[in-house]
Parts: sequence; C-alpha cells; structure tokens
Amino acid sequence: MKLLNYLFSDVGIDLGTTNSLVYLSHRGLMLDEPSVAAINTKTNQIIAVGDEARKMMGRTPAHINVVRPLVGGVVSDFEMTQEMLRQFLRRSGRSSIGGFRRGVLAIPNGVTEVERKSVEDAAKDAGCAKVYLVEAPVAAALGARLPILSPTASLIVDIGGGTTDIAVISMGGIVVAKTLRIAGDKLNEDIIRFVREEFRLAIGEPTAEYLKIAAGSAVPVEGRIEVAIRGRDYTSGLPREVVVKNTHVRQATLKSLRSIVDAIHEVVELTPPELAGDMLAQGIYLCGGGALLRGIEELVERETAVKTSVAEEPLTCVVRGLGQIVDDFKGYRILLDNPLKPLEIKL
Repeated sequence: MKLLNYLFSDVGIDLGTTNSLVYLSHRGLMLDEPSVAAINTKTNQIIAVGDEARKMMGRTPAHINVVRPLVGGVVSDFEMTQEMLRQFLRRSGRSSIGGFRRGVLAIPNGVTEVERKSVEDAAKDAGCAKVYLVEAPVAAALGARLPILSPTASLIVDIGGGTTDIAVISMGGIVVAKTLRIAGDKLNEDIIRFVREEFRLAIGEPTAEYLKIAAGSAVPVEGRIEVAIRGRDYTSGLPREVVVKNTHVRQATLKSLRSIVDAIHEVVELTPPELAGDMLAQGIYLCGGGALLRGIEELVERETAVKTSVAEEPLTCVVRGLGQIVDDFKGYRILLDNPLKPLEIKL
C-alpha cells in the first residue's frame, strides 16, 4: 500500500466559479488560485491561468481574451477548463510518479447529467484515472466538522462565487436542498449596476469585488466606511474618481441578499419536524466567500430565528471536506454522489 501511495496520488478538487483549490492526499492544500484563464486568439494558445490571468482582467489588447471557463459552478468552456485544470494539477507539486489514481470533485447540488459529465471528462483529461463526484454542500459540511453521518440535522449554506447551495444533511445524505444562481458574482454585478446608475461611472469586476470587501455589509454597521474608486465617466468618457459609502454598497446588494435569505427560509420550512428541532439546537452554518460579508450571519439569524454562525476558515470548507474523503476514501465513500448505472444484461 505504501508503494501505491508513492506511485499514485489521490486528489480533491474544488473547481469553483471564482477560485479553484487542490488538495493532495496526506499532504494537504497545495493550490488556491482564481478560476481564470487568458488565451491568445491569434495563436489559440493559453498564455496564463490563475493569479497571472486574474491580473490581466480588463487590461489586455484585443487579441488576448481573459475568461472564466466556469459559470454557476459548472463548465461553460470545456477546453479552457481542461487546460486550466491540467496546469493547476501540474502546479500542485505532487511527488508521485504514476499520476493521479482518484480525483474527487465537488459539484453544486442539482446539476444536470450533461453538466456532471463535463466535470468528469475535464478531470479525466487533466490526468485523473478515476473521477468521483460529491455534492458541494456535503463536502462543505464535512469540512466544517458538522456531524453529517449521524441522524441529526446539519444545515449548511455555501455562498460561493456562482451559486449559493443550501442543504439540510443527515445520515450522510441531503434531505432538503436548494441551489441559487445568486452569489458573489451577482453581488458584484449589483454593485457595478448601482455605481453606473448612481454615479454615472463605469467600473470593472475587480473594482466591484474590492468595493464589496472593503465596504459591503448585510446589516447596518457602526461607523462610516468610505472608499474611493476610479472608473470611466459615462458622460465625458474621461477617468474620474468618486467616493462610495458603505450604505451605497448595502443598498446595491440588498435585493440579492434578500433572495438568499428567502431561500434559506424556504429550506427551513421544508425540513421534516424532527430534523427542524435538531436544527434549532445545532444552528445554521455559513461558508464560502460570501460568508465573509459583514453581518450576514446576523441577517440570517434575525430572519430565521435560528442561531447562525460562520464556519471556521469558510473559504476552504469544501476542499477540506474533499481532503477528508481522499485521505479516508473507504470511510467516506458513502458520501460520493456517483449515481448507480443500470445493469448491463447480456443475452
């Protein structure tokens, strides 16, 4: 067995809309980079992925396109995803010489069979001999150290870049779940639209992301936060600087946050009575990048009347859960989401 571990590695991959994370068995988190790729359209070659490509966003000539090959947690550009994943695995610094024996990937809850197949094929083409899928809320709950294998309710809310996954988990399976295409990217779009309408200023996604982190909040906060941003004036076409307050950012994201809270409320209402009682004692756990928004746990707790807290290290909950699966594959195999295939009947 030790020889096999030397020759082959198992890998857990959180292929997210915003960031991709790679965990190597018994070695830990090896890579955390943006899910971004830059391609030269003249030569049809990928020139950068991850952090290098992210720095190029909004700053490239016409023949270089910077794209995000995953939208809503699923593959939208197969070839770009395949090459990006191949480079990420190469950067992960694996020491085994035989390649990747197993790859365990997280997928949003409720994806279609075509979307599942695209993720599997991308991982196989990137170097994984066998590919297993696990639903992202299950991996996140496992990474947050929730008792998902016991007969008690664990409610996890994973607010990522492209999707928000809400799930009640018990006995290693999802009891009630809901997935929204409203998450971090949608909040950025809301901020871009608000700045355009309120200040007549054009800004890009990186500036909106910076504004969300620096001044965003789900509830009113003490003190006043003001952030200076630069963009292009819609009227004159010239560069201009404006000062945006935290109240502006909260007003911009209010509708999307309300949609997330309403979805959590709906999942709580659909939870079986016995598990609902467990939930009251256990509480709601938030993870993903959206869980870092100021006061979001306070907003959810106020609207649901259930104790709400942010999981430890919310950005890496999913990949840490995948890491536990690859480190103890036999023990956690029950959590895998590979559907049973029909039996082949030979005549």
